[in-house]
Amino acid sequence: MKNKKKKSALRRFNDWIHLWLGLVSGIIVFIVSITGCIYVFQQDIKDALEPWRFVEAQDKAYVPPSVLLDTAAQYMPSSKPTGLTYAHSEGAAAVGFSSFEEGKRSFSVVFMNPYTGQFLNKQQTIGDGEFDFFRFIIDGHRALWLPYDIGRPIVGVATIIFIILLITGLVMWWPKNLKKSEMRKSFKIKWNGSFKRVNYDLHNVLGFYSLLLALIIGLTGLVWSFDWFADSLYYVTSAGEERPGHSHPHSDISNAGLINNETTSPLDRAWYKTMEQEHDLQGMYMTPQLRDEDDAVEITIYKIHGAWYNHNTYFYDRYTLEPLRHPGDRFAEASFADQLSMMNYDIHIGTVLGLPGKILAFFISLICASLPITGFLVWWNKKKKSKAKKLKSIQKNGTPRKAMPRPKTTKRQSSLA
Repeated sequence: MKNKKKKSALRRFNDWIHLWLGLVSGIIVFIVSITGCIYVFQQDIKDALEPWRFVEAQDKAYVPPSVLLDTAAQYMPSSKPTGLTYAHSEGAAAVGFSSFEEGKRSFSVVFMNPYTGQFLNKQQTIGDGEFDFFRFIIDGHRALWLPYDIGRPIVGVATIIFIILLITGLVMWWPKNLKKSEMRKSFKIKWNGSFKRVNYDLHNVLGFYSLLLALIIGLTGLVWSFDWFADSLYYVTSAGEERPGHSHPHSDISNAGLINNETTSPLDRAWYKTMEQEHDLQGMYMTPQLRDEDDAVEITIYKIHGAWYNHNTYFYDRYTLEPLRHPGDRFAEASFADQLSMMNYDIHIGTVLGLPGKILAFFISLICASLPITGFLVWWNKKKKSKAKKLKSIQKNGTPRKAMPRPKTTKRQSSLA
């Protein structure tokens, strides 16, 4: 009997935690989930609406980076390029120009044909008077449209609460009666029931089916919110190693004089050397500007179209073009912890499984966005039912009279009695 009472008390506490954490975090969980749901297909939508992102595949080599940079400079004469990308065989090349001056950020990109260097289009997505829908969506997803140093911790805390809600929700979902008929109710939505019953089933049943994937999406999201979580995850998955900070190889500045007679830029020379090693690339990224004298040329090759995790990064001494290796620069050779870290973004948005994974992430995010709504309606309906029941009881039995206070008895009255 004591065990039953203890179990009942624990369950009541679990229900209480689930209710109030859900009410406190509901609006944040909805915003983060619905914006994540929309953002999953942002690249596909851009590809459909922006035809200049594509070119006709040709049976010849791409032009080197210097040709693209020269073309882009004609359309952004007063700006320095901050990124250069090649896509797959039918994708346009692009040079990006990002700046942050006087507290204002701007970003423009020039698209070109990678086979000829011909200009295709110029686009500004961030800047005065510019509105980019998907930038708006991702700002809401990451920081609730607040400054990032304020919004990101709030989103992170709400994500932790959401993970707790998933666990306490599983406890609430778990059938008290394990008979076959009762178990069946926990796995099905009674579509022909009342609105209250359908809403209740949507919250419980969909919450159960999405539990594992929602948990994965939540945990991968926490990696960007808190360094301590990213460090802890790496520590666990690497069997006790510390997460390495961002670092890269450096060029030997004692060889600076070796470039005096070179007419080809270090970036072009590194690019040619990389292209000799990589033949079936699905994307390429490099930074055109080397800030410090000891900076190495860095070129990243993406092996899967639409995904970022499977990539090889090549480093070269800018003066001698000597290849420089770095731990984790090849996905196939990286440790499990490093591979998991590289896969984090693709797991989070589903691209790790290609199109089916993105569709799955879309629906899981949509379900996560619905849970605060259906959960609130479950609580609201119960609250109304409780009030209605109380009112009905009063109407049936009448308003109870207040007990009259018993008059005090004096010593004289007591003796006379």
